Amino acid sequence: MNAPHTNAHPRLTSLAHGGGCGCKISPAILSQILAKMPVGIMPKELLVGTETSDDAAVWRLNDQQALVATTDFFTPVVDDPADFGAIAATNAISDIYAMGARPIFALALVGMPVQVLPAETVAAILRAGQQVCQSAGIPIAGGHTIDSVEPIYGLVYWDWRILITFGVIVMPARATY
Repeated sequence: MNAPHTNAHPRLTSLAHGGGCGCKISPAILSQILAKMPVGIMPKELLVGTETSDDAAVWRLNDQQALVATTDFFTPVVDDPADFGAIAATNAISDIYAMGARPIFALALVGMPVQVLPAETVAAILRAGQQVCQSAGIPIAGGHTIDSVEPIYGLVYWDWRILITFGVIVMPARATY
């Protein structure tokens, strides 16, 4: 993954102040930030939201179906572009699987220092993420890109699911109905 560096382009990890989830805002600081936020809208259709700190949100569409959505992205944990893309895509998909959902499509979140990294490097990151999604049968239906100081890559996944199967509510353990 982190083979000896021999080309003129910078190592991906050298462009990030921390690697992967290590760049997350600490729970203590995040708690302080969120404590200053006004109470948000909590419609009855929102079955899982920010109050549970789950990996995804669950929105009831009707009595039988719900929409599950998650997003995850981070900075490089390795220098190889393909490894970074595959790790980021796999990490993001694990969040929706953790909610018991199966994604139907994904949207890419891409922030890259385009003046520093060559187009081939960025393409290798995206190609690897696409390969992960293809292996799981998930199309990448679009996304958003920005010119960023640090490389950032991840995905948003969407799923709809049947809430009630043979009279049993099928949802993540902490969700309420």
